[in-house]
Amino acid sequence: MLLPMSPTDSMFLLGESREHPMHVGGLVLLQPPEGMDAEEIRSMLDAALRRGDVSPRLRKRARRSVTSLGQWGWDADTDVDLDYHVRHDALPQPGGTTELMDLVSRLHAGLLDRNRPLWEMHLIEGLADGRFAVYMKIHHALADGVSAMRMLRRALSEDPDARDMPAPWEPSAGERRAGLTLVVDEPTTGGSGALELVTSAVRVARDAVGEVASLVPALAGTVDRALHDRGGALSLAAPKSVFNVPIGGARRFAARSWPIERLRLVAKFADATINDVVLAMCSGALRTHLAASDELPENPLVAMVPVSLRSERREGTAGNEIGMLTCTLGTHLAAAGDRLAAVRESMSEGKESMRTRSATQIRAMSALGVAPLALGMFLGSGAPIRPANVMISNVPGPGMPLYWNGARLTALYPLSIPVDGQALNITCTSTDDEIAFGLTGCRRTVPDLEPMLGFLGDELDALEHAVGL
Repeated sequence: MLLPMSPTDSMFLLGESREHPMHVGGLVLLQPPEGMDAEEIRSMLDAALRRGDVSPRLRKRARRSVTSLGQWGWDADTDVDLDYHVRHDALPQPGGTTELMDLVSRLHAGLLDRNRPLWEMHLIEGLADGRFAVYMKIHHALADGVSAMRMLRRALSEDPDARDMPAPWEPSAGERRAGLTLVVDEPTTGGSGALELVTSAVRVARDAVGEVASLVPALAGTVDRALHDRGGALSLAAPKSVFNVPIGGARRFAARSWPIERLRLVAKFADATINDVVLAMCSGALRTHLAASDELPENPLVAMVPVSLRSERREGTAGNEIGMLTCTLGTHLAAAGDRLAAVRESMSEGKESMRTRSATQIRAMSALGVAPLALGMFLGSGAPIRPANVMISNVPGPGMPLYWNGARLTALYPLSIPVDGQALNITCTSTDDEIAFGLTGCRRTVPDLEPMLGFLGDELDALEHAVGL
């Protein structure tokens, strides 16, 4: 049976090419407990491979056929070759951060095989500090950042003494109790193929009729905000920058973590949010990076900022539930405190524009905001409106120490998707008492991302000084 795929999810398949992979990823570092080494972690994962169990969510394969009227859907009855999906890698000596990031950069550049479920996991040995690394990539059609984070969370425990835990690709305890019943993203009506897809489309159309009239003022308000350079889903003010170019398929990745308490204190003293501080850190780092090569635009860079629309009712689902805001980063301002103030004002205006809107209205507003990027991907430099210069997202993660069979999660670095017109993506996620910044870029456009990590740290220092810490 072919299950329906939402239009949002299918767009990530339609927009994919060799030069534009559409998967997200995560790099996890595990510290073995006392008396255990990385080889024993490898042995436990190998034992899970031999068991052959796979979560229903990771059995879904994207497929389309005549019976689905050419539309993408999910084949939920796929056999999974775990020896293909779960692979072993080892770092060359000396097994440090540089070697790890180089390997992950190469792994993140490869397309996922559409003839199989759209995920891979790499078990990485050879870290000089005794830790064990796991890199996973999963297609954006199957999971957004928030749902991918929740999938990871279900594989971990707060109990350092817990043992006999399933591997990340195995069914969770809840799925086993449910008899491995597949959790789908939308309710279905029975039947198969085209009939089910048509029924789903009719239901969506019926539910949307009541909101059609309200979309017009919502979209008109979005355009009006953009024309007056106020925060919202759409921006018409993004300057030309080195990031707004066609990209190649090779990737560069760099990542680093900072204590989240440092960002929390800055936010408290500045009457801002932690996300505002994240954006301000990125603003300062981008300003320094571009100024070093005399490529800083006179007008401030604009960031595209995803926001989660996932309701409590849909917390356990995969797929994509995201809206979009644009944020003026204040990169034309010399002082760190002034840049934070500019970010805070822009994000406050954007949130206000969505505060009283329904999820359907926010999706429509977000689609309008993403349109310049989509047009740029199809029309290149001939697109009528320049897209936002960079994507910056902050995915909340677990707030307590987590373990897998006694091995502590010491780092989680997110990897994301550069696209034509946005050659750099910055994604953050928090784990325990740290927040990690993952920078994923087109290797040709941003060949050296490591210095930008230092610039992020410098900007956090400057922000602490600005608020009197």
